[in-house]
Amino acid sequence: MSMPQMPDISSDRESAINALITSIAMEELAVAHILNAEGEKLQYFIGALEENFPDVITICDILAINKSIQETMREARKTERVLHFKLESALELDKNGDEE
Repeated sequence: MSMPQMPDISSDRESAINALITSIAMEELAVAHILNAEGEKLQYFIGALEENFPDVITICDILAINKSIQETMREARKTERVLHFKLESALELDKNGDEE
């Protein structure tokens, strides 16, 4: 997957706010891709679990995958919280610009 490209940013306020909101949306998309990958990892693991448990996959393996997914989800929640605050700030900038 290639990196998304940011548009050229002009110097006016509206363009800067739009670019900021666009960057937030791109970060949201990145988080969505990460969460999708975690879901696919879990689906793969469950399929392997059904085929190989208890011969190959151990309880330690199950706990390790669970911990890995929990950590990723925790970091995704943190990122989502920060992105939410950024979006609120950008929308507030936009609203304040209308009053000027």
